[in-house]
Amino acid sequence: MLESLLGHNNFNQLMKKHANEVVSFLLKEGINFSILTNIADVEFDPILPVEISQNFKPITMFFLAGYTFESTQLSSETMSFEAGFGSENFGSIVNVPMHAILQIIVEEIPVFINLSTPPKIEEKKPTQEGVKRSMDALMANPENQKLLKR
Repeated sequence: MLESLLGHNNFNQLMKKHANEVVSFLLKEGINFSILTNIADVEFDPILPVEISQNFKPITMFFLAGYTFESTQLSSETMSFEAGFGSENFGSIVNVPMHAILQIIVEEIPVFINLSTPPKIEEKKPTQEGVKRSMDALMANPENQKLLKR
């Protein structure tokens, strides 16, 4: 019962909306906060150097204060902010989908906890028909035919 509730799409949408509302409130009130995130879903632009990103744990905390707090942008699906990483203070824009926010923390106290489990996206495997169409498209170019005959 609990598993079906936590994995239910409507419950997931409710948690995303609530996370968005809490972040929006904290930003409007000027209250610094931290977010605990599922790092696998977080994107960095530009991508962080490996020597920095390899040190992230699967669940990573970001503290939003100062310029990082001030640079925070919020949409219905994501929040983004600028942050510096490592001893070189490598700058990157951090894009966090709302479903990846596991906790919102103020003064070391969680004020929001996301217990939902987003539905898993199944990878589509190419069908035989799709592979045949790709091969036909490849072979339609005479230059490719020369390469494959060698």
